[in-house]
Amino acid sequence: MKVLIIGLSLFSIGILSASAQTAQANSSATNLTATEQEIIDLSKDKWQWMADKNVDKLTALFDEKSMFVHMGGSWGKSQELEVIKSGNIWYKQAKVYSTSVKMIGNTAILLSDLDLVAVVGGNEVTNPFMVTEVYVKENGDWKMGQLSFSRLMRPVKN
Repeated sequence: MKVLIIGLSLFSIGILSASAQTAQANSSATNLTATEQEIIDLSKDKWQWMADKNVDKLTALFDEKSMFVHMGGSWGKSQELEVIKSGNIWYKQAKVYSTSVKMIGNTAILLSDLDLVAVVGGNEVTNPFMVTEVYVKENGDWKMGQLSFSRLMRPVKN
């Protein structure tokens, strides 16, 4: 009987702990400022534009001095747009698991833990990444200044 009571107690504590963590995570997600939510929405739009190879939208978003860091190299705006337009890298789908935004003046730094499904050189690959996006607000518009892919050691979540 003691074992059953102890087991139920531990089970209850585990449920309460998990529930509290979920409530805390949801609470922090709802504490976003309007600007932070705007950046998260812009990032989501950007992933869709990349998947759709919508170079016109991306041209307007990417700053002229923007830099892009990939597993295979780094380059500027014109090269990134050409890579997307030509299909050398097709950002097919970004499965985002978590996102955080930090503001420094008129600069937003967004981190996203995601699995990226991409077609590279004709082969579909899925990689786990922490993606860093830096946005700067100029003349009332957000411009992307930097995008970096850092491969994570965790397995793909699927």
